[in-house]
Amino acid sequence: MNIIKYRKLWYLLSLIFIIPGTITLILWGLKLSIDFTGGTLIEIEGTKDKQAVEKVAKDAKIEEFSFRETDKGLILRGKLIDEAIHKNFKAGLDKIKGAKEIRVETVGPAVSKDITRNAFISIGIASLIIIVYIAYSFRAVPKPASSWEFGIAAVIALLHDVLVVTGIFAILGHFKGVEVDSLFITAMLTVIGFSVHDTIVIFDRIRENLIAHKGEDFEEMVNLSVFEMLPRTLSTSYLAWVILVVLYLFGGESIKYFILALIIGIFSGTYSSILNASPLLVTWQNRKR
Repeated sequence: MNIIKYRKLWYLLSLIFIIPGTITLILWGLKLSIDFTGGTLIEIEGTKDKQAVEKVAKDAKIEEFSFRETDKGLILRGKLIDEAIHKNFKAGLDKIKGAKEIRVETVGPAVSKDITRNAFISIGIASLIIIVYIAYSFRAVPKPASSWEFGIAAVIALLHDVLVVTGIFAILGHFKGVEVDSLFITAMLTVIGFSVHDTIVIFDRIRENLIAHKGEDFEEMVNLSVFEMLPRTLSTSYLAWVILVVLYLFGGESIKYFILALIIGIFSGTYSSILNASPLLVTWQNRKR
C-alpha cells in the first residue's frame, strides 16, 4: 500500500482535527488556571452544593469567583485573597454539613506572568533546537533532499500536535470549564519530545534508504521507510497509551487532565510522524521540481 500517495487525505484529516479547536482557541482562548492568571484556588470535599458555598464566598468578600465540580466536591477559584478573607470563608464553610477545605493555592500576579512567559520561551527554544539538531544530524542526506527540509517538516508536525492538544483543551475549557495549568505545559513539552522522537526515527530510515538506493524515486523511498518503521512506531505508542489510559481511569483528580493531554498528544504525535511529517517531504520535493 502506498501511504504517501494519499497524503492529501491525511492533510485533510489533520485539518478536520485542527480547525474546530483553533476556531475555539481564537474566539475564547484557553481557560487559564491561577498559575497563569494569579489568584486563589480552594478545593472543598464533602459537598457539591454550589449555592451554599457561593453564599459563604460572597459573605467572605471573595471577588470574581467560579466553581468546578470534582469527584468528591468543588474547586473554587477567585481573585487573590488575604488571610482575613480566607479565615472568614473557612469559618462559614465549616457550617456546611460534611464540607471541609482540603487544599488552598495562591499565586501572585508577578509569579503568574513569569510562568506564562517561561512557558512560551520553553516551547520556542525547543522548536528552534529541534530544527538545528535535525538539520545538523541529517546533513549527509543525498540530493535532492535537504537537511533543513527534514528539520522544518519535523517542526510543522509537532506544531500540528500542539494545535490539536491546545484546540481540544480550548473546547473543553469553554464547554466544561477545564483549566490549563503549569502541568499542561509539562505535558506539551513531553508530547513535543515524543512526537519528534518518532519523526526522527522515521526520517533516519528515509535517509538510510536514500543512501542505499541512490537514483530511486523519492516518494517510493519515503513510503518504504514509513512501512519499515510502522510496527515499531505503533507498538511504542500502543504501550504508552495503555499505561496512560490506566492512569487516567484510576489516577488522582489532580493529574487527570495532565494525563488526558498526554493521551491526546501521543495519539496526535503518532499520526503526524507517520502521515504528516514524511508526506510533507514528498510534497516539498514535488514543488521544488
